[in-house]
Amino acid sequence: MTDPVPEQRDPGDTPVLQARDIVKRFTGVLALDRVSLSLRPGEVHALVGENGAGKSTLIKVITGVHRPDEGEVLLAGRPAGFTGPLEAQRAGVQAVHQEIGLVPDLSVARNLLLGREPRRALRLIDTRRMHQLAARTLESYGVRVDVRLPLRSLGVGAQQMVALARAVSVDARVVIMDEPTSSLEPREVDTLFGVIDRLRERGIAVIYVSHRLDELYRVCDGVTVLRDGRVVHQGALADLDRLRLVSLMLGRDVAQVRAEGVTRFSGAHEASGGPVLEANGLSSRHLLDDVSLAIRPGEVVGLGGLLGAGRTETAKAIAGVLPLDAGGVTVAGFPVRRGSATAAVRAGIALLPEDRKAEGIVPTLSVRDNIALAALPRLARAGVVSDARIDRIVDTFMARLRIKATGPHQPVAELSGGNQQKVLLARWLATEPKVLLLDEPTRGIDVGAKAEVQALVDELAEAGLAVLLISSDLEELVEGSDRVMVLRNGAVVGELTGDELTEEAVMTTIAAHAREEVG
Repeated sequence: MTDPVPEQRDPGDTPVLQARDIVKRFTGVLALDRVSLSLRPGEVHALVGENGAGKSTLIKVITGVHRPDEGEVLLAGRPAGFTGPLEAQRAGVQAVHQEIGLVPDLSVARNLLLGREPRRALRLIDTRRMHQLAARTLESYGVRVDVRLPLRSLGVGAQQMVALARAVSVDARVVIMDEPTSSLEPREVDTLFGVIDRLRERGIAVIYVSHRLDELYRVCDGVTVLRDGRVVHQGALADLDRLRLVSLMLGRDVAQVRAEGVTRFSGAHEASGGPVLEANGLSSRHLLDDVSLAIRPGEVVGLGGLLGAGRTETAKAIAGVLPLDAGGVTVAGFPVRRGSATAAVRAGIALLPEDRKAEGIVPTLSVRDNIALAALPRLARAGVVSDARIDRIVDTFMARLRIKATGPHQPVAELSGGNQQKVLLARWLATEPKVLLLDEPTRGIDVGAKAEVQALVDELAEAGLAVLLISSDLEELVEGSDRVMVLRNGAVVGELTGDELTEEAVMTTIAAHAREEVG
């Protein structure tokens, strides 16, 4: 089902960036098999494919993280051969990754202008000018924050906008955006698209990686589809309808994609008995205001709301990660010690965090060690853990969740985003939880891996787990949940269930309370 790959070059328009016949091998894996890509000045080019298709590897070759085994990268017609990301940046190739690569303990202004700070006499940093310049730059991108604060004090969405502003404010020729909207709310997404339009007008080329098809069709001119390390389609995105695009990514017929639908959720779940999880009056200054919810075995309860509404904070409070001023949690009728993540885990609460890189996987460890991490206390006998028991559990969950890796000892950092997410899920399922808190479980993973995770959520609910689902994808939230609690400013402002649970109803509930606040 591979389409012919048309030549993209316009004879009268020299490409600003080319990757020619790139081959990259890792131990036992051919990651890229003669992949070519051509990018014209001012072109916004979509790079799509399932996790493991080769997108991240290609980006790392272009930016100098990896050296190709065969093939070459050209910048403005000349061989580039970057020896590292810094050299690529100096040449004008900037990458903005999904996992924010800034310095959380430095101020917002320092992160934005790192290495380019305005100087006074004796090469001292002119702090006043730096703050003014940073505030002015960020405001032009719709970000209004105190630039003197540490970057870590901002939400994930605001941090992402700082990273984007940093990348496009330098002398860039090519900007690579890897899932740039995964942490942004709608207003910030519109701002980003305005930035991309400005880049296009300035002749700056953009490689845009996203699993959100609506975004691709809104901003991209061309598209390259990768599957299993090979190019299976290249051409104008407008010439490719959405079903055909998905079928190319998955390697399935269009009729099969149409029959299976957009999400893999099966519908309502069969909840039974009384609540296994009860959270009552959760309050934390400036973050949560008297949040209460209950989930029965086999039930999926969704949390809706915009970024900053308190969804993540609610999950973290239940998991004992966020300190509380008031309120409490019970599991199966037994109270859980407040503010103790260890007590929450022992009670059967498992949290899959929103930011898998910063709060989830341990990148220096193997797949095996990452999966076994949370279950080690349960597996120990007199302080000794049997390697054989660990191996059995790891093998079981790698097979059950279909984790694609060369083996259990492969470094988890080498896996695709979707497979890293599955490793995290396997870690917590190995603890045999009663309650599973899923914070953006399909964020930044491809349509195939997303469908697998969605089907797994259904499977876990059917097995009797109580599931809390947080998702910025309204379609996923509505189709995957039995009930949705809508939050705004840390408080529950509505609950939707049954026939009233629709995407429009969620948006209306959020908007209605926004109008009340303005009024």
